[in-house]
Amino acid sequence: MLFEPLYDYYRKLGPRGRAVLFQLPLSTTILLVTVLTLVLNPQMDTSGAFLWSLGAHVLLLAACAVMPWGRLPGRAVLVIPVLDCIAVGVSREAADQYLSVLGFLLVFPVVWLASDRRRSSVLIAVLATILSTVLPPVLLGTGFEGPDFIRILLLPIILGAVALTAYAITSALYLQRRQLEARGAEVRELLAASEDRERLLSSVMDTVSVGVCALDAQGRPVLTNHHFSSHFEGTLTGRQLSDEPPGFVVYGPDRKHPLPPERRPGFRAARGESFTDELIWVDNGASQRAYSATCRLIRDSRGVHRGAVLAFTDVTALVEALSAKDQFVSSVSHELRTPLTSILGYMDLALDEDDLNPDLEMYLTVAKRNAERLLHLVGDLLTIASDAITINPRHADLGDVVSQSVQAAQPRAQAGGVTLELLIAGTATGHFDPDRLGQAIDNLISNATKYTPRGGKVTVKVHATGHELRCEVTDTGVGMTEQELNQAFTRFFRAANAHSSTIPGAGLGLAITKSIMENHRGHVVLASSPGHGTTAALTLPAADMEALTRAPV
Repeated sequence: MLFEPLYDYYRKLGPRGRAVLFQLPLSTTILLVTVLTLVLNPQMDTSGAFLWSLGAHVLLLAACAVMPWGRLPGRAVLVIPVLDCIAVGVSREAADQYLSVLGFLLVFPVVWLASDRRRSSVLIAVLATILSTVLPPVLLGTGFEGPDFIRILLLPIILGAVALTAYAITSALYLQRRQLEARGAEVRELLAASEDRERLLSSVMDTVSVGVCALDAQGRPVLTNHHFSSHFEGTLTGRQLSDEPPGFVVYGPDRKHPLPPERRPGFRAARGESFTDELIWVDNGASQRAYSATCRLIRDSRGVHRGAVLAFTDVTALVEALSAKDQFVSSVSHELRTPLTSILGYMDLALDEDDLNPDLEMYLTVAKRNAERLLHLVGDLLTIASDAITINPRHADLGDVVSQSVQAAQPRAQAGGVTLELLIAGTATGHFDPDRLGQAIDNLISNATKYTPRGGKVTVKVHATGHELRCEVTDTGVGMTEQELNQAFTRFFRAANAHSSTIPGAGLGLAITKSIMENHRGHVVLASSPGHGTTAALTLPAADMEALTRAPV
């Protein structure tokens, strides 16, 4: 854009300034050519007609400067280049032979006319050229000679070609200028819209009470909000421990062991690792805070890793509330277990009495059954609130464990009018804790029989597949919705139909089952649909699990 400053200057000029700008090169060139010719050839004959023609050039320059072109029609100024052609022709005709080169100056008014960007301007330029060759001999009375006719024919052709070329170049430049201006306007609009979106994004990010940081492919922060900068900058975005403030430490979920740099959210995000709701503890002592860290990767259209977005949510209050709830449940459960055990003991003594009244025996039996149920519930509460659930794996047969659970559940299933069937395909031996696994299977069979109406069926299948042991409990009960399936393993959650049908339970069985399976390095999966029953599948590795002995949850 070499000529950008000149173009801007030209646009700032008014019609009068533009007229002077077009006329000035011609007037200046005529003056210089005349002066140089007089200096080089002082004996040059300059008649009165030549001097009058120079005066005409001066008058035309003055007219450009004083005429109110802004009040006249837009093309009125084109009279000046037409008169310039005639004045140049007169100067050339009246001057000495040394000034015959003045004919070349016709290029200036011809280009001026052609730059008007109208096709008729090219025709006017040709006519003005013809007038520059025809009128001077008539006005000066010099007559026409043979070379004059050749000039009358050839000069308009040559200068017409010049005018046509100037017109084409001017039109192309004007079109290009318009296109550039249009694109410039679009770029300015896009830039303004981008700035508006950036301000909106910054406002939104600074409004939310979540620390947000965008990283590039090398793990360097490229965008952060105020909450992140005030809490996490320099600690979780990939810097080394030596760069952190003194005493600032990042712990894992146990709040005891500092996380190594490679396990911190910023390092993991820089490696292209995606994660959700990872619990970390930041800082020491009373100022220690819990944060839930989530990372989502940024990929381009080809799937190449281009960065990541980290979000940190302060969940200290939530974690402390859950901890307080677990402590409360554990304390209450411990307080309830002792009196319940005592009640059951005295009931057993009472039921052992001879010649007991039948009605009283029935009352005591009902009371004992409910006390046992309450004690079982207390045991579940202690199990789910404890952070030290242990397993003792040993060589066992999953078929035997499931058979015992099915046998224990048969009386209750028969009382509810539910058929309970066991299918064992071959041996299913492995290394696991049969007591804990039996507890998990008891929970699944209990749920299946409770949620299956009278006349329904519960099928329990056991088989070994490759290096895994599998137990499936399928019922023809009420089933669950997709939303209920997503919350089925949440503590104290119960499906809506359980509340409406007054089915007993505390919503802890599946949570305990999941915890037991995770300690066995296995998993439990539910599949269900409303009105079509539920299938719960337990899968655990059959390989030796001695390493899991006394493993905490």
